Amino acid sequence: MRADLFLVEHGHAATRSQAQRLIAAGVQWRVDVDGPWKKIAKNGDELPAAAELQLLDTTEARYISRGGLKLEGALKATGLDVTGLRCLDIGQSTGGFTDCLLQHGAAQVVGVDVGHGQLHASMRDDPRVVGIEGVNARSLTADDLLEHYRRALHLDGDGDEGAYDDADGDDEFADSDEEGEADDEGDDAAAHASPPAEDSFTPAFDFLTGDLSFISLTLVLPAVARLLKADGHLLMLVKPQFELQPGQIGKGGIVREPALFAFVEKRLRDTCADLGLEVLGWMESAIEGGDGNREFFVHARKDHNVAADSKPLVAAPARNLPKRTPRSEQRALHAAHEDSEEAHAGQHGPARRKQRD
Repeated sequence: MRADLFLVEHGHAATRSQAQRLIAAGVQWRVDVDGPWKKIAKNGDELPAAAELQLLDTTEARYISRGGLKLEGALKATGLDVTGLRCLDIGQSTGGFTDCLLQHGAAQVVGVDVGHGQLHASMRDDPRVVGIEGVNARSLTADDLLEHYRRALHLDGDGDEGAYDDADGDDEFADSDEEGEADDEGDDAAAHASPPAEDSFTPAFDFLTGDLSFISLTLVLPAVARLLKADGHLLMLVKPQFELQPGQIGKGGIVREPALFAFVEKRLRDTCADLGLEVLGWMESAIEGGDGNREFFVHARKDHNVAADSKPLVAAPARNLPKRTPRSEQRALHAAHEDSEEAHAGQHGPARRKQRD
């Protein structure tokens, strides 16, 4: 089996990309207990099924994605403590930020992502996590979030709450009594409690974080800042390549000009000020972006009596998606022209041999 797949299959990495970073950091293997260790040279190296692995650097495996390392660095730099807090993770994706928050003691993380099916199973199955998919945070309101939360915690057939509406619809939150009990070692019960029932959930959070791509934070913050409680803290990852115009970005999509980083910082500081967010810090991410871009974190605290919360939000532009043909119609069309020349007209595929009389 390929080395990167081997690491995933045997639980050493959550994804192939994480496995590849672990291999780059150093992984060695052996079959015999007394045999010599052999270093994995490349991702495609073949490993025997009985191979024993040893990670030379486990940093990359601390969280389910390297996003967790970015947020961990920012939490350390700011001295923020998320223990016992209810957190909102915008751009949840696979859940690297969510994983970091949970490992640092967060009581609950509600994640919002415009995509589908990206959240890692370990996060999706954690009773402290509620993942909301297919939602554009740019125009998200408190009422919208409450409705999405209710859908994520849909009632099962018996009317008992707790089913999690994921892509397959078959994952369930563990029973609250079992998950909420502290063990003999005195674990914090709140850290393992089931999420609040929909009738007791309030869309106001103690802590806000996020990792967004292909959209400027200036478009998202006006909506999500309203979901932060007064005196709540915000720690958002800033990706300059998505805050600038295409002409300002260098070859390979990399931002290199120091003046542009200063421009992005001022722009985000001004946006925060307009939204009643007091910027407490601006720092470079401890981990650079996967494409080589420098990234930053903006740390802010929400003021009291924020007038911006009452202003109407700018609606997100409509997405011009091509109309999809229902599967029933596709099957009917296929059945009518099965293996005929008409069924393949205008479609990509392997060349079809010309039939001779």
